Amino acid sequence: MILNIIQGLLSFRIIDFVDILLVAVLFYYLYKLLKGTNALNILIGFILVYIASAIVKFLDMKLLTEILDQFISVGVIALIVIFQSEIRRFLILLGSNGFLDKWKKLVFWKTNKHSKNNLDVSSIVLACNHLSQSYTGALIVVCKTNPLEQIIQTGDMFESDINSQLLETIFFKNTPLHDGAVVIKDNKILAARCILPVSKNNNIPASMGLRHRSAIGITETTDAISVIVSEKTGKISVVKQGLVRHGISIDELQTYLDKEFNS
Repeated sequence: MILNIIQGLLSFRIIDFVDILLVAVLFYYLYKLLKGTNALNILIGFILVYIASAIVKFLDMKLLTEILDQFISVGVIALIVIFQSEIRRFLILLGSNGFLDKWKKLVFWKTNKHSKNNLDVSSIVLACNHLSQSYTGALIVVCKTNPLEQIIQTGDMFESDINSQLLETIFFKNTPLHDGAVVIKDNKILAARCILPVSKNNNIPASMGLRHRSAIGITETTDAISVIVSEKTGKISVVKQGLVRHGISIDELQTYLDKEFNS
C-alpha cells in the first residue's frame, strides 16, 4: 500500500496540480456566489444524494441504485432550472472586468496604480455626514473596473467633479434627482437617478428596504462599492460583493473608501 502511494506521488504531474487548483478556484467562486442563499442548501442536498448513490452502488443495492441514478439524471436538469439566476450571475462574474483584473494581478504581480485618479473620498464622506444628520436617504455607487454603462444609461447623465454640496443637492427630497442612485467613476459624478438591479437574496433582513436591496444587487454582479444613508435611521452602510457593513461611523467610512480606492 505504501509502495502504491509512493508511485502515485512520483507520477504526480504539474498539470495535475493545475487541475486541482482550477477545481478549487471553481468551488471557491461557486460557494462565494451561493453563500447566504437557499441555493447553497439545495446544492449541498444534491451532493449528499450523489454520495449516497455512490455508497449504495458500492454495496451493490440494485433497486436503490436504480432509483438514485434516475433521480440524479433528472436532477441535473432540475438544477439548471433551479439555479438559473445563480448561473447567470456566475457567468456575469466570469465575464466582468473585475474578475479578469484579479487574474491579471495574479499572473503579472503588478498593477498600474498610477493609471487611475485617486477618489475624492473626503467630499463623499462629508456629504454622507450631512445627509445622515438630516435623515436624508442616499445611494452612491462607486465604480472600480466595471464601467456600469448600462446602469448609467438608466439615469440622467452628466459629468461633474465630486462635490459634497452637489451630492447633498441631488439627494435633497424635493429635487427630481433624489430617487435613485448616483454613479461615480474615475473621480467624476457620471449620472444620477440611476436604476439598480434589486437583489433576490431571501436572507436579506426585512428591515432593509428597496434602497439597501438595490445597493446589494449591484455589488453582487460587479466589483462596485455602494454607500447607503438610511432615510429612517440616518445610519451609513457600505456594501461590497453583496455583503453589508451596517451602521459604520464617518471615520470608518473614510478609512474604508481610502483603503478600497486610494491604497
